[in-house]
Formats: sequence, structure tokens, C-alpha cells
Amino acid sequence: MIVIDAHLDLSWNALNWNRDLTLTVPEIRRLEAGMKEKNRATNTVAFPEMRRGEVAVCLATLLARASGLGEPMLDYRNQEIACAMAQGQLAYYRIMESKGHLRMLKNWPALETYLQDWKRSGATSPPLGFILSMEGADPILGPSEATRWWSDGLKVVGMAHYGPSAYAHGTASAGGLTRKGRDLLKVMEELGMVLDVTHLADESFWEAVRLFHGPVLASHNNCRSLVPGERQFTDDQLRCLIERDSVVGAAFDAWMLYPGWVPGETSRSVVSLEAVVDHIDHVCQLAGNARHAAIGSDLDGGFGTEESPRDFDTIADLQKIPDLLRKRGYKQTDIEAVMHGNWLRLFHKAWTDRRSASKLLIDL
Repeated sequence: MIVIDAHLDLSWNALNWNRDLTLTVPEIRRLEAGMKEKNRATNTVAFPEMRRGEVAVCLATLLARASGLGEPMLDYRNQEIACAMAQGQLAYYRIMESKGHLRMLKNWPALETYLQDWKRSGATSPPLGFILSMEGADPILGPSEATRWWSDGLKVVGMAHYGPSAYAHGTASAGGLTRKGRDLLKVMEELGMVLDVTHLADESFWEAVRLFHGPVLASHNNCRSLVPGERQFTDDQLRCLIERDSVVGAAFDAWMLYPGWVPGETSRSVVSLEAVVDHIDHVCQLAGNARHAAIGSDLDGGFGTEESPRDFDTIADLQKIPDLLRKRGYKQTDIEAVMHGNWLRLFHKAWTDRRSASKLLIDL
């Protein structure tokens, strides 16, 4: 079954972790065997496994912060350096396009045509499709610079990651939007950019959804009522997104799936893919339908198999989710909605009002 995964840090893994994603996951693990850095040789994502798992499309990120938190692979001294790093990540995607590994999808006709090609050719022929997103907006040097990024292909923006950004407060910080953040939302709305509310601190979340009238999504977010912690959304936040006809991608980070997870101590044996389905199901129960839950795995977003469910080895194992949903009584049409259809509906609505995506959704 075709999968759309709303959050993969592909360029960050390639440039910051020095991983050749054209190799298989086992080949990358062999190259990293014996490295002393945390999370080496436990990777789960590479292009061959994406093909095997039918991950036809993903939201591929640009990730470079100026939060002041001092994380070596994430934080830079100022926005200018963060911007340069993100431009380097963009260059990686363009090189992968030129080599035939990836294809950037910038509008609805491109996405529609691409998925029709994928269906005709199977997972072996077309390049992997991606929609360009930004996790934390520090690389946008000022609100007016969003226009240049839009021209570069950027379609989805999250205002903050961990800590404060120039525009908003993110995970592990408290506060609302900055003045620049409010101005950025205006420009994003004018351009037609999609706002990703993942990682926003509660106050920033509520301010952003109040001010921004364009399309909204949560690329990789779980449910606070199941796993306490500010990184997850409350039921009120989830209901707000449902009312906006948004979609919430379930994340596979074990600490977001298991209450009380202690990094470096808790064993992955305590959590399975059933926990991912718990979060998908919770969103569906709040909504009363399966239109708002989807996949946003965050795989290799700074963790590997050591912080993934015990029955998960590579991104190809996303194909286990349909059977787990089926066992819970979900109908085939609802399973397809979770695996790809809901993201298609959201981007169709975000990118065009002129024609229906219904035929494509049925054909897939």
C-alpha cells in the first residue's frame, strides 16, 4: 500500500550524519559499526527501504536552528549560518533530483501525476517523491525572505523546533509568537504556504492557529492524553486541528509512545507498533472518523532502532500498520486514508480548489 510519510529528515541525515542514503540500511549500519557516537549503526531510513516500504512521497525537511541550545548537529550561532546550512541541505535534494533518486513535488498537478506514474510503474521506476518542508524557521532570515524560499520549492514551514526560534517558542520552552513570527504568518498565508504546528509550545500553538487562516497540519505529533508531556498535543489542540480539517501524523519515537520513557535506560522491548496505532486511533475517536490521522514517522530524526518500537527495523516496516489497523476493525478505505489519502486530501485542498482528488484517491 502506498505510504505518504509527513516527516523525514533526509538531508540532515545525509549531510550532518554523513550517510549515503542511496545505500541500503544494512550497508549504512556496516559502515557505522564501531563508531562511538550515539545512535550510530541503528539507522532505519534509506532510499531502497523507502521503495520497499512503498513510501512514495514524504515531507522532506530542512533542519538548522539558531535556538541557543548548543546541540552540535542542530544549532548554529546565528540565523545567517542556519540559513547557509539549510541552503546546503536544499542543494543535496537538488543533487539527488539530478541523479534520479528524488523528485520535488511543488503543486497538485505534479503530485497527482507522480502518484499515477508510481501506480503504473510500481516502486521500482519513478524517483521517490518529496514535498519540501522546514522544521524550525530560523533559516528564513526575515518574513520577506519567505518569498525566496517559496521560489526554491519550500511549501511547508514549522515555526520552531526545540527551544525558541526567531519566530516562536518550540518544545522545551514557553511563550508565544514573536513580532517577526506574526509577520511571517502573514507572508506565509499570502504565498499559500502550509503551517506545520508540530513542536510549537502551547501558547505559540494557540496564537498561531488564531492568526493563521491558511492550511495547517501537524507533521509528526502524538497525543498527550496517552503519553504525558508538552511534546504531545492535548485533546483540545487535536480537536482544534480536526475542526480546521487538518491532519496529524503519528510519530514513531518510542519516548512519544511510552509514558515514562527514559532515554538510554528504557528498553525498546516495552513498546510495539500497537502504540503507534493507539495514537492514530485516539485521533480517529476524537474526530469520529478516520479523516485526520496519518503517518509522520520522524524516523532517524536523531534516534534509531534503540528508540523505535521493538517490532520495527526499517522504514519498510510501515507496511505493518495496515494489518494492525485492520485488526482493530478499520475498513480498507479508512486504512488507505491513514496511509496516504488524508495527506492527499490536505494538499489537494491547500494547492487547488479547481478539481476533485476523488478519482485519484479511489485509484490508489
